Amino acid sequence: MKNFSKALLRALLWPALCVAALAPASHVVAQEEEEAEPFVAAVKPRPSQPAPTASRSLLLGIANSGKHLIAVGDRGHILASNDGASWAQVETPVRATLTDVDFVDENLGWAVGHDAVILHSKDGGRSWQLQNFQPDLEKPFLDVLFLDANRGMAIGAYGLFMVTEDGGASWSELDAPPIREEELHFNDVTRLGNGELFVVGETGMMGVSADGATWERLQAPYDGSLYGAIARGDRGALVYGLRGNVYVTDDVRSGNWTQIDTGTVASFFGGTALPGGDIALVGLAGEVAIVSADGSVRNTKIDAMAGVTGSGTLSGAIPWNGGVLAVGELGVSTVGL
Repeated sequence: MKNFSKALLRALLWPALCVAALAPASHVVAQEEEEAEPFVAAVKPRPSQPAPTASRSLLLGIANSGKHLIAVGDRGHILASNDGASWAQVETPVRATLTDVDFVDENLGWAVGHDAVILHSKDGGRSWQLQNFQPDLEKPFLDVLFLDANRGMAIGAYGLFMVTEDGGASWSELDAPPIREEELHFNDVTRLGNGELFVVGETGMMGVSADGATWERLQAPYDGSLYGAIARGDRGALVYGLRGNVYVTDDVRSGNWTQIDTGTVASFFGGTALPGGDIALVGLAGEVAIVSADGSVRNTKIDAMAGVTGSGTLSGAIPWNGGVLAVGELGVSTVGL
């Protein structure tokens, strides 16, 4: 079954999502140039192919490096733009679906996806090198977060959680039974205002860590899937998920959450903090909600392009030019506020 969007992948199609390559393969780690030659797998990844319509096809993650806008998605597509309107496809060493991308500065970035793929760029997204490729795991990565040039983490399906302390030259499984022993899907990991780490996932999975090594499982206000979290204040966060469920707290450890009435039952799959303090959430069938600091909500919706088959489901967003730049089933969309 074809995977249509990050939204549908997470909410509806987990069995299809986690069926990877047909043949078993080995683990590939791409080392830095000055290190040893990389291990050669029995089955090598295939590089992405040029696609003239890539900017209007399935895109799942987007980031602003400070130098370029970078979007990732289906078939290993990575696109770069300077203005959010014109996009150029970049060559990548994989054809696996990419789900998320993160930059720590204008040069250093990482992208993750299916086949446990981790890619790294040292030049602002103009070129990408393979750091991890494990199709035999049959687990996709769904989110990546780097704290600095060396420390980072990649999370995904069935409790997949890998960390690095050397910029991705080597990756290892995180030993954290409180959040990993049930093998629940991790959907998003974010850094809170005080520097602590906060992870959310299926069936109300929530966890917090002060150092990234020791994790505490938290009681969630909602037992359905949570797809993302956005930091709020020093210790707080806003979380969002299935059927328009959104909750906010000033302290994720307190257990005191307030539900936000979003006025919709459409699931939210992506979100971003805006410069003025509002939070933009995007989701199913082009649903967009702007949540103000006082909890009020403004709703809008991006209509699917005329003549294009699809719902226009959105899965990621960043602030851009006084509005929001969103990615999803129909590629890149601009949301005016």
